[in-house]
Amino acid sequence: QVQLVESGGGSVQAGGSLRLSCAVSGRTAMTKYLGWFRQAPGKEREGVACILFNTGDTYYADSVTGRFSISRDNRESMHLQMDSLKPEDTATYYCAAGSGVLWPGLRFSPEMYSSWGQGTQVTVSS
Repeated sequence: QVQLVESGGGSVQAGGSLRLSCAVSGRTAMTKYLGWFRQAPGKEREGVACILFNTGDTYYADSVTGRFSISRDNRESMHLQMDSLKPEDTATYYCAAGSGVLWPGLRFSPEMYSSWGQGTQVTVSS
């Protein structure tokens, strides 16, 4: 099992920045990719960004491309730099880990991620 804990959420005005962090512990040797998801009230959970361990490749949802950046220090630490924040970015943000084969069309499918953090709230005011 892998345990994940998010930090860094908060409230910011539109145009501002936040940096989320995710601490990963447990059986991290089995982890092949990490991702960030978000869920706003009344909406489905959506993938925001993911990073593959073997290649370091990163992928982003269209809604955040050019504004968000995912990175990792090692298997135990991951970050999401969020710039030019918009009110529509308001949501609870979750980090997640997976160990299976991450097919291109499933990179942002929650079912591909077996371990999840508890989430951190991000609120962007206009």
